[in-house]
Amino acid sequence: MMMRRALRQKSAEAERSELGQGEALSEPVSDEALRPRLEAEDTGPGLLRAVLARENMQQAWKRVRANKGAAGIDGLSIEETAVRLRTEWPAVRSQLLGGTYRPQPVRRVTIPKPDGGERELGIPTVTDRLIQQALLQVLQPLLDSTFSQHSYGFRPGRNAHQAVQAAQSYVQSGRRVVVDVDLEKFFDRVNHDILIDRLSKRCIDAGVIRLVRAYLTSGIMEGGVVMERSEGAPQGGPLSPLLANVMLDEVDKELERRGHCFVRYADDANVYVRSRRAGKRVMALLLKLYGRLRLKVNEAKSAVASAFQRKFLGYSFWVAPGGKIKRRVAGKAMATFKQRVRELTRRSCGHSLNEVVKQLRVYVLGWRAYFRRADTPGVWNDLDKWMRHRLRAIQLKQWARGTTTYRELRKRGASSEVAAQVAANTRRWWRNSGKLLHKVLDLRWANELGIPRLC
Repeated sequence: MMMRRALRQKSAEAERSELGQGEALSEPVSDEALRPRLEAEDTGPGLLRAVLARENMQQAWKRVRANKGAAGIDGLSIEETAVRLRTEWPAVRSQLLGGTYRPQPVRRVTIPKPDGGERELGIPTVTDRLIQQALLQVLQPLLDSTFSQHSYGFRPGRNAHQAVQAAQSYVQSGRRVVVDVDLEKFFDRVNHDILIDRLSKRCIDAGVIRLVRAYLTSGIMEGGVVMERSEGAPQGGPLSPLLANVMLDEVDKELERRGHCFVRYADDANVYVRSRRAGKRVMALLLKLYGRLRLKVNEAKSAVASAFQRKFLGYSFWVAPGGKIKRRVAGKAMATFKQRVRELTRRSCGHSLNEVVKQLRVYVLGWRAYFRRADTPGVWNDLDKWMRHRLRAIQLKQWARGTTTYRELRKRGASSEVAAQVAANTRRWWRNSGKLLHKVLDLRWANELGIPRLC
């Protein structure tokens, strides 16, 4: 409500001007982008006013608030930003329209990558996330129709599952060799001049271009020191994925022109061919194309290899009886899953069993939602048994004493013989949890406790 009141504090002249241009209404069409009602060719003067139109800004604020997120370098939360914008938004809006607005530097955050190393994130202030989201809602529908059909990342109506399915269809068609290219720190090495040049060819509104460049060059703060940047579009802001698609679409179009079968999701791209000789030619082509964009290919992680030896977006492929290509969770993704479950179900975690299950449930259900397309029901069943085994071991340890264990097992319907055998070895948590105990703490116990299941 506070943000809505702030956006209403505009002069009557500005209000009439917006109505004359036509306000951009926003409709959420996917989890990754919003689609305002604008015509694809409407990229000239006045586009910035569509970005700042009341309805578009209100929709952007709803999205920023729903996404939550941490504070930027100003330390202001979403609620605190709403209070500030009640009085400051008219001045910010005037600066945006006049081309004098200067975004604040992003706050540098690093997170560990599953395969080692660190990924750099840049967290904008809530105000800048709001403006970027409003920009995204207007630019996304204007630019999306110009992107290649082989691009699936961060686009309305497209997702990672569709990308994996497309890759699977290429392998099924006989293209069993993949050209797997890994770009080295793509988001950290995007050349600003090249990106702005490619964006200017699709959007001719000078105000929008100026604002996008301001975000690219706003700098990054670490340890209280602001560092200027001449390259990079750090992940963390709403605009970064769209700008990545703008940058890489040039490579997509060249591959498309040559008739290649490929799939791209953000900076992950796989090209599927029928022979290693063809794969080497495609690899040489990609090195040339990415070189034009001043992007560096990580040759240690890139390869021309069998499609069954490489992973794509966490999935890998295998050949079922009859020659049908099916999906499974890639080895690295499976190892990451097991390691995380082990961390959440440590017997020395110090949490009650209910709290352990609560934390485990959040992680497992999210993981299952992404990997639900894997054609491996037997693997899911084994993982379910393994997780229940670990939770039974926690329960046994928390009962601690033999008398407590005996009493609790009898309450759950165990015979006196079974309860006595388990209670006599209360320190052998893992061994007991895999034998007699699982007959008492069975699926009904697991369901009552809310233990998540993969199948």
